[in-house]
Amino acid sequence: MVNAEIGVIGGSGFYSFLEDVSEIQVETPYGPPSDSLYIGELAGRSVAFLPRHGRSHTVPPHRINYRANLWALRSVGVRQVLGPCAVGGLRPEFGPGTLLVPDQLVDRTQSRAQTFFDGVALPDGSVPNVVHTTFADPYCPVGRSVAVAAARGQDWEPVDSGTMVVIEGPRFSTRAESRWYASAGWSVIGMTGHPEAILARELGLCYTSMALVTDLDAGAETGDGVSHTEVLKVFGENVGRLRTVLFDAVAGLPATDSRDCLCTHAHDGWDLGIELP
Repeated sequence: MVNAEIGVIGGSGFYSFLEDVSEIQVETPYGPPSDSLYIGELAGRSVAFLPRHGRSHTVPPHRINYRANLWALRSVGVRQVLGPCAVGGLRPEFGPGTLLVPDQLVDRTQSRAQTFFDGVALPDGSVPNVVHTTFADPYCPVGRSVAVAAARGQDWEPVDSGTMVVIEGPRFSTRAESRWYASAGWSVIGMTGHPEAILARELGLCYTSMALVTDLDAGAETGDGVSHTEVLKVFGENVGRLRTVLFDAVAGLPATDSRDCLCTHAHDGWDLGIELP
């Protein structure tokens, strides 16, 4: 098995810039991940890229096997994860092209498995205990600071902190929903940030989101609302810039054996009942 220390869950185009890429398939107790893992070297670091929606974008957000994705990354040695994603802005000042590094999230999903510790037996017969994971601060503080610094190093001033609300998808919000979210003071809206963050925390992984605003959500503007074509257009205009920042963030993350952030203490005091990969 090829090992990696850093994982990136994002678009399938990122891994094409790795050196000596190995494509590996990983089996997990939760079924197959979204796609193969693509492992190679970047900035002297061993990185595993996983296309969140599959390499051909065939898996909608509500059907992503989030548990398999995070389990697969940890099983190859990953302990720090970067999760770039496209989001809608909920405030006029967070328009297309804004990069936001959130420090909070709100879960508005409906049907997603969002824990490994549900007391349900795994295929090998082991049974995870029920564990209540601390999640007051859902993102790694170290990873966030690295991502912010990486963006500033590319003259792209990010929004440092903000709340991402995660909806079920695949539909976009109604105008009433969007205005409701904005009135709560939330910053951006996406479809994939949960349960990625909590599953990473349950596995003791550092997880950092890097949210690229591709549109103003329905309630933040007049007109016809968000379209998929619009999202793809703006993402395509900014993906090169985002890729550069992402790669700089990979280089700036601390060594795995030096981690001592809140993410590494998620299981303190708990008997998990299973052995993590």
